[in-house]
Amino acid sequence: MATMTATNVRDVGPKDIQTFNNNAPTRIDLGNIADVPYYVEKRYVRAVDNGDEFQYEEVPVEEFYDDDKEDTLDALIRNVKDQQRESQVVTTSASATVPRGSLTTQPEAVDDFVRNFLVRMSMKKTMQQFQIEWHNLSSAGRIKTNECGYLPDVVKHNEELSEKMRLLESEVDRYRKSAEKAREEFVKMKKERDYHRQHHNRIAQEKNNLVTFVKRLKSHLSTFEPQLDELKSKYDGAMREKMVYKLEKEKLQNELNALKLGSSTTLQNSTEGESGPTQIKLRELRLKEEKKKQAMTNEQRRLTGSTDSTHESNPRDSDFPMDTGNNPYLNRFAEDAFHRSTLTLAKEIEAHDGPISCAAIHPRKHVAVTVSDDRSWKMWAIPEGDMIMKGEGHSDWVSGIDFHPSGNKMATCSGDTTIKIWDFSQKKCVHTFTNHLLPANSVSFHPTGQLLTAASSDRTIKLYNIASEQLIPLSSHHDEVQYVKFDLKGQYMISTGRDRTLRVWS
Repeated sequence: MATMTATNVRDVGPKDIQTFNNNAPTRIDLGNIADVPYYVEKRYVRAVDNGDEFQYEEVPVEEFYDDDKEDTLDALIRNVKDQQRESQVVTTSASATVPRGSLTTQPEAVDDFVRNFLVRMSMKKTMQQFQIEWHNLSSAGRIKTNECGYLPDVVKHNEELSEKMRLLESEVDRYRKSAEKAREEFVKMKKERDYHRQHHNRIAQEKNNLVTFVKRLKSHLSTFEPQLDELKSKYDGAMREKMVYKLEKEKLQNELNALKLGSSTTLQNSTEGESGPTQIKLRELRLKEEKKKQAMTNEQRRLTGSTDSTHESNPRDSDFPMDTGNNPYLNRFAEDAFHRSTLTLAKEIEAHDGPISCAAIHPRKHVAVTVSDDRSWKMWAIPEGDMIMKGEGHSDWVSGIDFHPSGNKMATCSGDTTIKIWDFSQKKCVHTFTNHLLPANSVSFHPTGQLLTAASSDRTIKLYNIASEQLIPLSSHHDEVQYVKFDLKGQYMISTGRDRTLRVWS
């Protein structure tokens, strides 16, 4: 069996080794073990077969126990308390007597530095060779271990600086990433700033355009104020003259009725003795009929707002139609009847560039005409949706349309205050009425085709005679007149206005 023992060497100093005799073993001071050289020696020890060299002694177990003490609960508690008091006393005395130690940092030796370096670099063969050479030189006395010195602090300081530099490099990388992220955020914010600045400039430009447009509108409206004031004064003067004429007319009418009544009474008294009961009854009926006709004439004149002196007859004037007439569409009711469940969408047409304000269907053909704010009218074949004809002539939006009962003509009204009559056979506008002061909103033909009525924003309804192209004004609403229409028999005419009233004319 091989064993290893440490023996003395020649360069051990007297202060590190205490020698009792020449054959005594060497004692090494463990406090200065770093300065003591050593070497390893291999020896062989012969193993002994028998175990007589070892003497064993039997130790009884009872020696570890005290039979005199009673194993009771009270005794155990007392022993525990005594031990606690003794430990407290020992701790107090130790803390009072033992001085506090101080930790000092000792520089690293040169050989330890080399060994640590080789171990850290995993250079095992170099480490082994270094150990052998170091031991040989130390044994030969060529190296004084106590004079080798220690590693200068510069190396350690360099290591500390290297460690700090690594930490600083990591910090620099982190700050570089933060700076890159901040730069990206800055670029993003800069783009957003440019976008919002451009948006702000566009809004400011639109605002300036709107302000300029509003100023232009104000200046344009200011030019109409004198005209409006003049028209208002003219209207007030015309209304005053109308009231004066109306009072004079009523006065003259009353005088005329009184004269007629007096003459008839005188005639009745003179012939009363000569006529019988039958003649007297007939005379009374004739008188009542004359009074009724006179009252109807007065009422018609009052509604039209006209006098005998203001309207003169024209040779081309048509007779005003009778109050009663036949419905021209009565014979078509049976064939045109249908159930509401059979209605489906047949065609959708993109007709105009602007909003469509009105539409009308031809009285005899499958044709429809639309008018629009784009100042034009168009004729369509239904339900095919093919455009047949297009007309332009108004200088403003076209607001209303109506077909002539014959189907050969139609009338349109516009925001330019005009009413136009269109003839399909001649393919042109045959006449234009310009009697309204404000835009015309609606037109309607009488079932006989001899009269045309129009509603306007100037609060009037005007009745036109197509043959003589004469005008008959009607007292109308207190605000704009929006719609006017004859019934199918020509007996009534209705009108609606912004004064929220519906008026029926007969």
